[in-house]
Amino acid sequence: MRKSWWFLSVLILTFFLVSLAQAQTVALSAAGATFPYPIYSQWAFKYNQITGMKINYQAIGSGGGIAQIKAKTVDYGASDAPQKADMLKENGLVQWPMVMGGVVLAVNIPGVGPGAMKLTGPVLADIYLGKITKWDDPAIKELNPGLKLPPQAITEVHRTDGSGTTFIFTTYLSMISPEWREKVGADTSVQWPAKNSVGGKGNEGVAGQVKVVPGSIGYVEYAYVKQNNMPYTLLQNKAGKFLKPSLEAFGAAAANADWKSVPYGFYLMLDDQPGDQSWPIVGATFIMVHKDQPDLAFRRILVLQVFLVLVRAQVARERVDRLQQAVQCAQRHALQIGLLDVVALDVRQHLFVHRDLPVRPLVGGVSAQHGAHQQRRRQDRRHRNYQGS
Repeated sequence: MRKSWWFLSVLILTFFLVSLAQAQTVALSAAGATFPYPIYSQWAFKYNQITGMKINYQAIGSGGGIAQIKAKTVDYGASDAPQKADMLKENGLVQWPMVMGGVVLAVNIPGVGPGAMKLTGPVLADIYLGKITKWDDPAIKELNPGLKLPPQAITEVHRTDGSGTTFIFTTYLSMISPEWREKVGADTSVQWPAKNSVGGKGNEGVAGQVKVVPGSIGYVEYAYVKQNNMPYTLLQNKAGKFLKPSLEAFGAAAANADWKSVPYGFYLMLDDQPGDQSWPIVGATFIMVHKDQPDLAFRRILVLQVFLVLVRAQVARERVDRLQQAVQCAQRHALQIGLLDVVALDVRQHLFVHRDLPVRPLVGGVSAQHGAHQQRRRQDRRHRNYQGS
């Protein structure tokens, strides 16, 4: 029995090294969401250090990524707005969630530091509707007794490009505010009703505007707030708790996701999840590729396959802060319990030419229940192997 396992391990390793050698001269092109750009760029850099292969990722927004993968001008597209099954099937695409993160409200208010101010969903919606126009509005002061708020005009900052982050944010506002749902709705690009508003391209553009415009508020992915040391607000969740944005809070929201029951393409929104510790604005970011790949594209797909395997091994080995921002919460919660097992099955069935090279789940952070289940499975396998030897 041990010899057979040893032989299988050598066979898999040999295939992996041969595949890697075949793919070394290929560069992969990708485009899409700015939401995961901090982690994708870090992964690509480390991957290039390990293998010498390049992945060129253009952070042009989810709308651009969707358009480019549909036009087949890139090897894969990235979007924070999951695409529905009809669109995926019509364009011959397969989609799966890669990482998760939280959308945070960054602010630039004189005298107000990080986490000093509380907001609720309805108040946030009224700010973006243009109904609350000054920081000392009674609705905001009621939430923040004792906090000195200036009589300063509020400048709402939003995305100007087609954006999955906008989709996550406006989906949340539509859940919280019937008026927002009726007048504006949820989409990657919307008509912003507040008169005093400015736009920025990408998460970095919104963060940049908030930093330079006094009295401003903008929605960005957590990594951009952390990178730029920006003040942020607390936000009330569905359970009525005011939370600080954190990996633990994003992970608590993601833990409620039932990925195994979702339809083709893993279409699932994570906004406004229950739980005392759940951050209210959370989303997954998705990878999209074409199911049917021509022979000339085979090595590019092989690069993507090897990249996914090595990235997950890299994340398991290193706890770099940037990697933690989007991945650690996924390790601890949504991705650990079957999600990537399902993704691996879907990818092997619909995409990769060589199905023997698996896409491994992220390692670490397994829940006690899941860990006990895995331990029982290992014990059962050892028992069967002992009986058969």
